[in-house]
Amino acid sequence: MAAMASIALQAAEAPISFHETAAASAPAGTWRRGSNAAAHGWSVGSFLGSSLRGSCSLQALRARSYKKAGRVAVVVAPKAVTDSKKDESCLDPDAGSSVLGIILGGGAGTRLYPLTKKRAKPAVPLGANYRLIDIPVSNCINSNIRKIYVLTQFNSASLNRHLSRAYASNMGGYKNEGFVEVLAAQQSPENPNWFQGTADAVRQYLWLFEEQPILEYVILAGDHLYRMDYQKFIQVHRETNADITVAALPMDEQRATSFGLMKIDSEGRIKEFAEKPKGSALRSMKVDTTVLGLDEERAKEMPYIASMGIYVVSKEAMVKLLREEFPGANDFGSEVIPGATQIGMKVQAYLYDGYWEDIGTIEAFYNANLGITKKPIPDFSFYDRSAPIYTQARFLPPSKLIDVDVTNSVIGEGCVIQNCKIQHSVVGLRSWIAAGAVIKDALLMGADYYETDEQRRSLLLTGGVPMGIGRGSFIKRAIVDKNARIGENVQIVNKDDVQEAARETDGFFIKGGIVTIIKDALLPNGFVI
Repeated sequence: MAAMASIALQAAEAPISFHETAAASAPAGTWRRGSNAAAHGWSVGSFLGSSLRGSCSLQALRARSYKKAGRVAVVVAPKAVTDSKKDESCLDPDAGSSVLGIILGGGAGTRLYPLTKKRAKPAVPLGANYRLIDIPVSNCINSNIRKIYVLTQFNSASLNRHLSRAYASNMGGYKNEGFVEVLAAQQSPENPNWFQGTADAVRQYLWLFEEQPILEYVILAGDHLYRMDYQKFIQVHRETNADITVAALPMDEQRATSFGLMKIDSEGRIKEFAEKPKGSALRSMKVDTTVLGLDEERAKEMPYIASMGIYVVSKEAMVKLLREEFPGANDFGSEVIPGATQIGMKVQAYLYDGYWEDIGTIEAFYNANLGITKKPIPDFSFYDRSAPIYTQARFLPPSKLIDVDVTNSVIGEGCVIQNCKIQHSVVGLRSWIAAGAVIKDALLMGADYYETDEQRRSLLLTGGVPMGIGRGSFIKRAIVDKNARIGENVQIVNKDDVQEAARETDGFFIKGGIVTIIKDALLPNGFVI
C-alpha cells in the first residue's frame, strides 16, 4: 500500500466530495461529506496526485465544470469553523512544475535552549503529535509545491530522521517528480566554511538549485507557525512582475518595535527597510496598508508591515544577487533584500493577514503550544480539512484515559493517563501520567518509546523512576521535554517565582519564569522546583 507508506493525514474532518445536481434541487452553500481520508489511504503522494494537480485546485475545476454543464457544486454538511477561506488561485505554469521550495533549518537555536540541546530547532515537538518542520513542509504540499529541499546544519540527526520517515517516499506520481530532500552543510574546495547565514546557505547549494527547471524559489523558515497558501503568494509575484516578493505581516505600534519593518509605495513596492526602529524612526515607517488589501479600519490599527522572513525569488534574480551583486552577503533579511532595492530590482510586499508566530524563544514556544487549547477558536488549528498538517505515521494506539478530569487540553496519541487532573495543557504522544498527578498550564512532550510493565515494576521496586509523571506530582506552567522521568510527589511550580536559572546538572532551566525539564532528565521522588 504505497499511499500509506509515509505520512498519516492528521485531519479530524473527512474530505469533501462534490454532489452533482440541478441548481433548483438543493440549497446553495451545503456540502456532502465524502468518506474518511484514512479509508482511502491518503498520504502526501495521493493528496498531491488528486487534490492539487494542475494550476487550479480540483475543487475550483470541478465547480467550474459543473457551472458550464448548468449544474452547481452543492454542499450538504456545514464547513468546520476552522476551515481555510480557499480563494481560487491559478498558476500557469503550475507550482508543482515551476517552483522549488527551500526551507532553512535554522541556526543553533540558543534562545530555545535546552529544547535544542539534542535537536535542531525545526525538529522541536509541537502540538502533541507534530514537529515544527511539519508546518512549512505541509504548507508546501498544500500549495502544490512538490520539490522541497531542507537545509540543515546544527544538531540535525533527529530532524533528518523525521524528514526521512515522514516524507522520503511517495511524494510524486507518474510524470510528477516530487521530493523532500535534506541538504546538510558541507565543506568543499570552493567553500571550506559551514553555512554563515540564510543567504550563504542558499548560495552554497545554488549549483544544485539551478539544475531544476523552475521559475521561482520560495524561501521559507523551518521554525514558524502559520498556515499559508503559497500559490497566492507566487501569483502576486508573477502579476507584479517582481524580482523578489516579501511576505509582510501587518503590525500595530506596540509590536512593530520588535521587528524589521518595510516602507512601500502606492503599488506595494518596497522602498525602505528599518530594523526594530523606535520613536520618530518608528513613526516614519508608517504605511498605507490598504494598498496591500487591508480594510480601512484595520489599516488604522496596523499602520506598519513587518517582514516574515519568507520570500519568493525569481530564479534569474537569485543567481544575479548571490553570485554577482552580493557574493559576500550572508543574510537575506539584512543584506540581500535591502541590497536588491538599492540596485533597482523590483521588490514587492505581499500581505499575510493571519496567525503567525516565530518560535524563537522558550516563551514564544510555550505560548504557541498552549494557544492550540484556546476556546472556542484556537490560535492555530490542526483541524483544517482543506489544508491539513502532515507528520510521521507512527501507528500508535489511541490514548487511554482512566478516571481522568481533563479540561481545555490537547492529548496526543498513545498516552496512558489514569486518575489525575489535566487543565489547559498539551500532552504529547506516549505520555504516561500516574494517579494523583495534577498537570496545569503545562506542555508535556511525551516519549520516543514505551517502557514495558515489567521494566516499570522493576524500577519502582529498586527505587528507580519510570518514564513519565509519577504519582501525586504537580506540574504548573512548565515544559517537560521527551523521555523525562518525574518521580512521585515532585512539584514543578517555580515556587519562588524565579525568572532565570540554569540548573542543567539538576535537569532543568528557567527562562521567563517558565520551567523547562531537559530531555531524558530524571527528577527523584519529592523533588521541588
